[in-house]
Order: sequence, then C-alpha cells, then structure tokens
Amino acid sequence: MSDDNGTPDTRAGSAGPRPEPLRFFGTTWVHHDHGYAARRIGVAVGSLLAAAAACFVLAVAYQGLQIADSGPFVTGLVVVMFAVCSVLAFRHTWESFSRRPDPDRQASLRGLLAIGFVGSLLAYFVRSLTEAPGETLHREEYRRAVEQHERRTTRRSGNPTKKRSRR
Repeated sequence: MSDDNGTPDTRAGSAGPRPEPLRFFGTTWVHHDHGYAARRIGVAVGSLLAAAAACFVLAVAYQGLQIADSGPFVTGLVVVMFAVCSVLAFRHTWESFSRRPDPDRQASLRGLLAIGFVGSLLAYFVRSLTEAPGETLHREEYRRAVEQHERRTTRRSGNPTKKRSRR
C-alpha cells in the first residue's frame, strides 16, 4: 500500500514490512514527519559541535607533544596518522550511508575508525545537511521489501479449489 505521494504505508494496522529505525530519527524518515527537520538540524549541529570539540582535544594533545619535545618526526607522524585516519574514516562512514558495510571489514577497521573519529563526525554532519544519514539506503531497502510483499500478497487471489479445471 502507498499513500498519495508514493511513499509506502507505515500505519500500525497495515500488514507487511516495517521500516527500520535510524539513529536519532526513528522512523520519521519515511514521511518526514514528527520533527524530522528539527532532528536533522539537531544532528547537524551536534555532529559539528562534537567534531569541533574533538579538534580542540587533538590540538591540546598536539601541544602536549610540543611541550614533551618529542621531536619533529614523532610529531609529524602523529599528525599524519590522525589526518589519514580521519580521511579514511570519513570515506568509510560516507560509503556506509549508501550501502551496508561488511561486518568483517567493519570489525577490522574498528581501530582506524576510532582514531579517525573526526572524519566520521564530519561525514555525519555533511550528510545530515541533505537527509538523515543512511536514509537513502533504508528507503531503498524498505521500498524493495514493500514491493516484494505486494507481489507475494497479490499473486494469489481466490480459493484455488473453486477453480475450474481445463480439459
């Protein structure tokens, strides 16, 4: 079933697949209702503030390296490590918004994503400017599930024992 604008029906009484809730959004992404816009603004502001706070913490850590006089090689290595990990985390997080990540690869990248957390926060911020992060992926999967459900339920109609045999 669909409403007037082609969006699948999610009412409690309807049979069929249910939309998967998104973090911070629940199922408001389906019809963009119940404070969806406010949630998007909140997620955008929150992720940007968290990224700014993380950069402040990294700046303090950098100053600690300068005070410790650990040398230019170690300082440069730490800066490059955080920059590269942040770029890789941004890319991985951005790709996870459009396709499901492989669980094994996700587990192997856990350390890299933890080091590059600033990149993940920035990816979340940028995506939340246009949609709920992961909305496109979930909408595509949900529409596919609804279409499959409609095909399965409309395939059979009537009582098969009442059909006349062809002779």
